[in-house]
Amino acid sequence: MSAGLTKHSVMIAGHRTSVSLEDPFWAALREIAEARGQSVQALIGAIDAGRDGQNLSSAIRVFVLEAVRAMPES
Repeated sequence: MSAGLTKHSVMIAGHRTSVSLEDPFWAALREIAEARGQSVQALIGAIDAGRDGQNLSSAIRVFVLEAVRAMPES
């Protein structure tokens, strides 16, 4: 199901690539980047560097999930 799927073009390691994610993942990625004082593109670059061949969109989703799980409960 692709409802809410949005594609963005980003520059990673000197080349452009497209990343497709559901809108809530883009929103969470922006929030995480802002909290870390990074651009979304820089954060995606860091995720890309550590993904070990995993699909980039999947790696971003897992990163966001892990970031949310690491947040202290209020």
